Amino acid sequence: MPPRKPSPVGAHVPGGLGLGYAREVGAEAVQVFVSNPRGWALSAGEPDRDEAFRAACTDARIPVFVHAPYLVNLASPSEATRERSSITLRHSLDRGRRLGARGVVVHAGSAVDTDSRQIGLERLRAGLLPVLDGVGEGPMVLIEPTAGSGQSVASTVAELGPVFAALEDHPRLGVCLDTCHAFAAGHDLATPGGVRQLLNALVKTIGRGRLQLVHANDSRDPLGSRRDRHANIGAGTIGAEPFAELFRHPATSGVPVVVETPGSGAGQSQDIALLKLLRDR
Repeated sequence: MPPRKPSPVGAHVPGGLGLGYAREVGAEAVQVFVSNPRGWALSAGEPDRDEAFRAACTDARIPVFVHAPYLVNLASPSEATRERSSITLRHSLDRGRRLGARGVVVHAGSAVDTDSRQIGLERLRAGLLPVLDGVGEGPMVLIEPTAGSGQSVASTVAELGPVFAALEDHPRLGVCLDTCHAFAAGHDLATPGGVRQLLNALVKTIGRGRLQLVHANDSRDPLGSRRDRHANIGAGTIGAEPFAELFRHPATSGVPVVVETPGSGAGQSQDIALLKLLRDR
């Protein structure tokens, strides 16, 4: 087995582009929004500022990821929503390319309560395959399974299998795994060996090398709640020890880990410090 590469530990950076917050909390990796996360308005950005951010991250050896806006839903029954989602995702990929981002995270989407998951999957294929074909050498598209509410296209690892099959195992397709989402969807990460079981299943389902980013978040709610409410590391129902197990698995070797936990500043600084201790012990 090849030697394990250390996973950079970082955070989602609020308030736009810049490394001031990352330095404040000790982040070794960053995730950013490049437009309003809860709206359709798209920011063209400033080329000079984008280049300066890219250069600063390159100099500091900090990997960058972009999170697409939350409204993106390529599985929606609304044609207008699907069109806007495609435009918005392409925008995130274009800005991500300018920033030197490794990947753009997008939620798996939902068929909405009135439709079946299969119909949503067909819509996802129709909307996302052309986007993937246009990525070229830019950031990968990273599907993030959700917590499982409604007609989610993918929340469990098993549901990622049909997603990858529908998208023809596209070479520019990867996964962002959120620990809170996985726990809410029914993967028991709190039990010893639970994280190992999850990651073994993930590799078996989608193949090696597809996991490109981890969102490390504890959960405020119990196993299988289908509720996406993040807690600080060790302060929720998952606990701290499973995150040590996360770092030991071959599938996460070298894979950046970012927190999206409550309490920007001091709260996230403590989470990052704890994750580094769990990683390095």
